[in-house]
Amino acid sequence: MRWSQYFVPTLREDPADAEVVSHKLLLRAGVIRQLSAGIYSYLPIGQRVALKIMQILREEMNSIGGQEFYLPALHPAEVWKESGRWDAIGDDMFRLKDRKGADMCLGMTHEEIFTTIARNEIRSYKQLPQVWYQIQIKFRDEARPKSGLMRLRTFIMKDAYSFDVDEAGLDRSFEDQREAYKRIFTRAGIKFTIVEASSGAMGGSASNEFVARTDAGEDLVATCENCGYAANLEKATSRLAGSKDGIGLEFPAEFPTPGVRTIDDLTKFPGGASAEAQIKTLIYSSVNNADPSKLLFSGDVSKEQFDDAPKYYLVLLRGDHQLHETKLADALAASYLRAATAKEINALLGANPGSLGAVGAKKRAAERIPEATVHIIADVSLKGRHNMTTGANTDDYHIRGVDIERDIRIDQWADLRTVTSGEVCPRCETGVLEVYKAMEIGHIFKLGTKYSKSMGATVLTPEGKEVPIVMGSYGIGVERIMTAAIEQNHDQDGIIWPKTLSPFDVVVTITNMKQDSLREAGEDLYKELQRAGLDVLLDDRDERAGVKFKDADLIGIPYRITVGKKIADGLVELFERRAKTSEDVKLSEIVSRIQKLALAGL
Repeated sequence: MRWSQYFVPTLREDPADAEVVSHKLLLRAGVIRQLSAGIYSYLPIGQRVALKIMQILREEMNSIGGQEFYLPALHPAEVWKESGRWDAIGDDMFRLKDRKGADMCLGMTHEEIFTTIARNEIRSYKQLPQVWYQIQIKFRDEARPKSGLMRLRTFIMKDAYSFDVDEAGLDRSFEDQREAYKRIFTRAGIKFTIVEASSGAMGGSASNEFVARTDAGEDLVATCENCGYAANLEKATSRLAGSKDGIGLEFPAEFPTPGVRTIDDLTKFPGGASAEAQIKTLIYSSVNNADPSKLLFSGDVSKEQFDDAPKYYLVLLRGDHQLHETKLADALAASYLRAATAKEINALLGANPGSLGAVGAKKRAAERIPEATVHIIADVSLKGRHNMTTGANTDDYHIRGVDIERDIRIDQWADLRTVTSGEVCPRCETGVLEVYKAMEIGHIFKLGTKYSKSMGATVLTPEGKEVPIVMGSYGIGVERIMTAAIEQNHDQDGIIWPKTLSPFDVVVTITNMKQDSLREAGEDLYKELQRAGLDVLLDDRDERAGVKFKDADLIGIPYRITVGKKIADGLVELFERRAKTSEDVKLSEIVSRIQKLALAGL
């Protein structure tokens, strides 16, 4: 490819609206351009990189028996309603109606479509296992698309699905995918960590997330260098030291706390309590606030508004701990959950945030709103605690001497708190956890029979018994790989593409196109490198050498061959982008040298 004919609109300065490094460099290097929020076009260089990523994905999926499909992006609502996800997904799904008024959606994943094919075509265990995949555009109506290609509304995804007759088969398929993913990210030049993660809206019994460490990441993960434990904060736990509560009271005692509104306020109040000795009370609701008629805005709401028995959750944590909302949603198996409003809280318990507690809360809620149910869920770190302090459900009053299992009717115990750096590893119990930012680059799920049961995808076992197919789901975002590669491979001059992803293997830079000897030598070298099977970009622009060097560094091609004045001595300059080293190489040897370098490592 000749640069003079190639569309590479590079920028000298960082775009004002780009915040993370990868977004800045993707725009500056002419890889992408924005059409709208969360919607980008690949320019020629971007398309070359995307195709190389997709080739790696295909090779590794095919190596474990994957068969490539191409499924429609437009889906009828019926299949999503069968799985139960039509309502569960919520606003993240792009929905539309056809001209006949039928509900449709744009696919964000394809579990339902692949399950439909399996249901209609697979009858016997003899047809299993199957591994099906596709590389296709997906749609998600992100509330806040941002960070370039990191959070998009339309994106390219490799989604794969395994179908087995039993859990043992799923375990094998899951492990095959796990190993394939490790090879994919290694080949892509990305340093990654495999972490335990929540299955979220995908459902299923277990999942692993592949993350790349970067300050631009939106995930937080906890890892232990001592034993290798790693988990997304939505799943991470730690080992806490035991608490010494001292001798408690025979009964809880209410006391005035005027002006106390926060945990910190109570630690400073005379006769108050340390944060570790307080019970923090949060209130969540499964009532969708998109329907105002279902909200508890006042104590005199009519009974007709509560025909579906709205449920409220009192969430209890230690005062110095923070709730992780994903852990709460997982513990409650809730498809919809939100923090209750101040008006709802006052209607339910008669107090404002800052004076809330679970002692007697169920009784009080039943007296005020009989139709509303209250479920009390407590973090496991509170188990066995006594002599605690909490709100009294009366403004400006608290209760001390609370024995949590004596004085509060706990409905459910769960791990709800957010782990922090410096806590002790739960696995080896000696290492210290580090919490850092990372971005998700892949996710694999053990779906089990979640979709096959609801959609009726069954097979006959060797014994003739009809059983639901056991499934797995495995996703990688093409844009996520591209973004992570740049986040981990760049410097002040631009992108440093791993060799496997680079749009070209080498750029040949002719320093002066007006000088016949340089131009002819560069042209001959360009053709010779092409004949050797290399992807070559010839910089034949009528530009100053400095401009050409800066553009080559910005785009990040691994090797640059400069054809300059030393060509008279039979020499060219070989510059390595990552190491920033250069050396003179004989023109007669440069092709074989580049061939070896292009094949060696990343």
